[in-house]
Amino acid sequence: MNNFYITDVVKHLLILNVIIFIGTQFMGEPDSTTQQMLVSGEISDLESWGRLKFAVFYPTSEFFRPYQVVTYMFMHGNFTHIFFNMYALYMFGTAVESVWGPKKFLFYYLFTGFGALALQMLVQTIELGQGAPGWAINVPMLGASGAVFGILAAYGLQFPNNVLRLLIPPISLKAKYFVLIYAAIEIGLGLSPFQTGVAHFAHVGGALFGFLLIMFWRKRGERLY
Repeated sequence: MNNFYITDVVKHLLILNVIIFIGTQFMGEPDSTTQQMLVSGEISDLESWGRLKFAVFYPTSEFFRPYQVVTYMFMHGNFTHIFFNMYALYMFGTAVESVWGPKKFLFYYLFTGFGALALQMLVQTIELGQGAPGWAINVPMLGASGAVFGILAAYGLQFPNNVLRLLIPPISLKAKYFVLIYAAIEIGLGLSPFQTGVAHFAHVGGALFGFLLIMFWRKRGERLY
């Protein structure tokens, strides 16, 4: 295996995400003032969201469309967002797909993406029931992070004792501990008032649904290696 080895599904996911990111840039997106008016309901035209109409809105939002439950996974907020997601997909996804095969890997990737959305929507439903402002349903969610966290969980379960050499902080850590610590941090951030613009429970949802699916496969006696 050379240093640039990449599996088929990971390669096509990378290409698809990059093409969509670049292509949708030409559609534009609302400036801060227009976005505030869209969120508050002063503007109710989905087209005014520009490329963000492919993000996903809460189901009761007038901006929600069924296709968004798929397209949101291939949208990213900015270059940094897509770079780190795609880097993680390449680094961890290639290893997982190489032992699972393309069909199982693609199913898992999409399943965890949907699972990430399901948990985030459940949390948002609870928040709305506890008095969160009604305009919150008009705040879109986007990104492959949920599915990528699913891949991280798969890597931690598949290669638990592989040592990861982190840059920040500059330490070495076994994959199983890295995943557990990362998940704990995401839960903590999701429950805290910090980074409120990040869908932390979508990240947790991707990892959780991935873990449950792998446990289901193992219970059925399916070989994952």
